[in-house]
Amino acid sequence: MSKIWKIKERGNEEIISRLAEELNINDVLANLLVQRNITNFEDAKAYFRPSLDNLHDPFLMPDMEKAVDRINQAIQNNEKILVYGDYDVDGTTSVALMYSFLRKKHENLDYYIPDRYSEGYGISFKGIDYASQHQISLIIALDCGIKAIEKVKYAKDRQIDFIICDHHTPGDKLPDALAILDPERVDSEYPFKHLSGCGVGFKLLQAICIKNNLPFEELLDYLDLVAVSIASDIVPIYGENRILTYFGLKKLQENPSTGLKAILTISGLIDKPLTVEDIVFKIGPRINAAGRIESGKQAVDLLISTQTDEAALHCDKINTHNQTRRNIDKNITEEALKEIENQIDKSRYSTVLYNSSWHKGVVGIVASRLIEKYYRPTIILTKSNGVASGSARSVDGFDLYKAISACSDLLESFGGHMYAAGLTLKVENVPRLKERFEQVVSEMITPDLLIPQIDIDAELNLKDITPKFFRILKQFEPFGPQNMSPVFFAESIVDNGYGRVVGSGSEHLKLSLVQEEGPYNVLEAIAFNQAEHFPKINKGKSFDIAFTLAENHFRGTSSIQLNIKDIKID
Repeated sequence: MSKIWKIKERGNEEIISRLAEELNINDVLANLLVQRNITNFEDAKAYFRPSLDNLHDPFLMPDMEKAVDRINQAIQNNEKILVYGDYDVDGTTSVALMYSFLRKKHENLDYYIPDRYSEGYGISFKGIDYASQHQISLIIALDCGIKAIEKVKYAKDRQIDFIICDHHTPGDKLPDALAILDPERVDSEYPFKHLSGCGVGFKLLQAICIKNNLPFEELLDYLDLVAVSIASDIVPIYGENRILTYFGLKKLQENPSTGLKAILTISGLIDKPLTVEDIVFKIGPRINAAGRIESGKQAVDLLISTQTDEAALHCDKINTHNQTRRNIDKNITEEALKEIENQIDKSRYSTVLYNSSWHKGVVGIVASRLIEKYYRPTIILTKSNGVASGSARSVDGFDLYKAISACSDLLESFGGHMYAAGLTLKVENVPRLKERFEQVVSEMITPDLLIPQIDIDAELNLKDITPKFFRILKQFEPFGPQNMSPVFFAESIVDNGYGRVVGSGSEHLKLSLVQEEGPYNVLEAIAFNQAEHFPKINKGKSFDIAFTLAENHFRGTSSIQLNIKDIKID
């Protein structure tokens, strides 16, 4: 699939020159800082040296005082508290965070994860019935609840109070909960709007510590959970999220919780430098697999474990679930691709597929896989509890949530973000949704959004990729949305003759690159799924590359490696 290279404009040259001099860095690195709105020495110091002192006051969030007072009251009166969360990574880490902290202060405690298939996303009537049957008087809901108007009323009729900790976009009306903590509330003046659900839970615990004169250090044990939630939920990694992720990764690297250490071990990540990518591709999928295949409660059981043997048993289970998930995902993706290929009209602006036999737990993953092949907004649906239920994923720059909202009269429920959403509807409405969604997308989307785009930060000649350059670049981490790993381009590149095709299907390229103009700096590179270029590269043809820089660890040594995102020849 051809890609558009969109090269960002350089920042203000005067500021770039001043920063380069003040920080003793080259102008490529100074330009990267300016592109991130870092324009002076103090801003650069805060960026390169994140500090927990720069976390915001949690009491700036509406209802925080009420939430803390109600939890204190429940502890003093020995009321039974239920910690309730969704079945994905953000939800299960949120529950593990809150439960692990509160159980050190309060024994009358329980937790609940809804079943993906029988209850669906968010607060459920079944969950409230469970609370009522177990004499629970306070539910702390995490990563869900902002639209649970009827469910909260149902709980209130049963004398159960709700504290909602959510980060999703509220509807026009808020639930009648005792407290609603959500930085996305229209009346919220909280300075940072992009916390994960677990991040909102962390702010509640921070407020509890402040109110009760507890040392902030008590919270540091849980920063690894917060980092896992931020990375897995694909929220922006700048501001407060960058601070939490930075220290969370340090905790994960140096002294992980028992449960997360078990996942690191089974993932082959023990004693290795950890990045956000490791969480996204190795840790998060294993936690998610529990809820996709069996029960999200198994993930919480693992994450709150304090005994190594117990954690290992739980981890073995979810690792088996992850392997099952991968097999199901592969089979359904192949079926979905065949269905698209057999469609007569291939000029559509969207993809909507329904198959009653598909596994609900992987439809979101399948939607993402289809976008890799057919780059357009995608909804994948299956049948669950008598209705069509599924997930939607978007292409870069397209507001999926807005498009689905325009189809709301056909839906039973929906929720999500700009790039990902979940929805349910009557099976008989699926054909109408398919046509309506296509109409809405075709009216909203612009042609350039239907072509994958690589945002390139700057030109970087190979001679400038030095150990010092790479050492400073690593201080831009942790990378993630709105602080992505910088993408560079270089022109007139040739392989020095050691390039080869690699991979089980001969689909990747392993190259040794030099720049024609010199001075020569030979750098190793990997280009995934780009083996089609090898015949020309092998004949000495020059080419341009878009790439990121990474550290390659092999047999105890590390070296700089180019990860090539795209190759342009001719």
